[in-house]
Amino acid sequence: MATIGTNYLDLVEIYKGQTGKGDVASIINMMSETNAILEDAIVQPCNDGSSHLGTFIASIPTPDWGKLYKGMSNGRISRGQVRDATGFVELLSTVDCRLAKYAKDLGAYRLQEAQGIIEGIAQEGARSLFYENQAVNPDRITGFAPRYNDLSAQQGNQIVDAGGTGSDNTSIWFVQWGADSVSMIYPDGSDAGITRDDHGKQRVMDGSSNPYYAFEEEFRWDLGLHVRDYRKVVRVANVDTSDLAAGSVDIYKWMRKATYQWHGARRADQGLSGVGDTGNGNFNMGRGVIYCNKDVFEALDAEGSNDGASDNYIRLKPMEIQGKEVMTYRGFPIRQVDQIVNTEARVT
Repeated sequence: MATIGTNYLDLVEIYKGQTGKGDVASIINMMSETNAILEDAIVQPCNDGSSHLGTFIASIPTPDWGKLYKGMSNGRISRGQVRDATGFVELLSTVDCRLAKYAKDLGAYRLQEAQGIIEGIAQEGARSLFYENQAVNPDRITGFAPRYNDLSAQQGNQIVDAGGTGSDNTSIWFVQWGADSVSMIYPDGSDAGITRDDHGKQRVMDGSSNPYYAFEEEFRWDLGLHVRDYRKVVRVANVDTSDLAAGSVDIYKWMRKATYQWHGARRADQGLSGVGDTGNGNFNMGRGVIYCNKDVFEALDAEGSNDGASDNYIRLKPMEIQGKEVMTYRGFPIRQVDQIVNTEARVT
């Protein structure tokens, strides 16, 4: 069973360990309220400036059976590399000085005014972690979906096809966060990817080019996604939301299949996939988390609350993790991320 532990650092934990960063820690706490993925993702600085290079074992040698007076062949592993880049999202908060003068605590008031800015950054960051594609937008990052969008590709074994054929599909994501598996990254030398620059009192222009004075502060989030081991992610794709709402999608069937494709998610006494399938084993298991949107979560909860059901599904169970009660499936917490849309095209 994998739960969210304290072996890895998330954004909030990093800032708790840095003096003079209390204001930014508050910002990250606000971001995590609207972006559950921030509570789970581990973060690490890039090892090559603003990009991160990961090396993985692509193949291992097959040994010989020995025989007396017979030599042995040489064996070697082959390695591959994956490079992921970072990008940044930013917004400017502007507060009219005439309005701000009525605030008893100007700093707290300006931060309160910036909450909408922070939420916008958090939502765009969450959307990007799932859907952004650097091949299409070179100044952005590459999220999960572009990496797991082809059933015939190498990563295709990590995609479970739930059978939806229309354009109202969604996905459920199984992600194992860990330094050797999946992590968020930020440029080396930056403050874990989040900055708040207070530019103070500035002369600005309104829509009619008339000047006035305002307090301005700049919010910026440097982020990226690094998938070092593609086997640590499973996508349940082509979940037809119309059929799901009608109760005609066997959603737990597809989640069970995803669990058996999730490398390292199960112990040997819980059953492993066959040799040549995923090469499964309990290796480098980090934080295993399941992500879905509100509609899927509601459907899972509805199935789990069906006391009259005649099936034997393993349903959602409440667990306490880090002082919070969360719903889990087979011991893994399920997080609601509303940036996972219901309008995905069919993955083929």
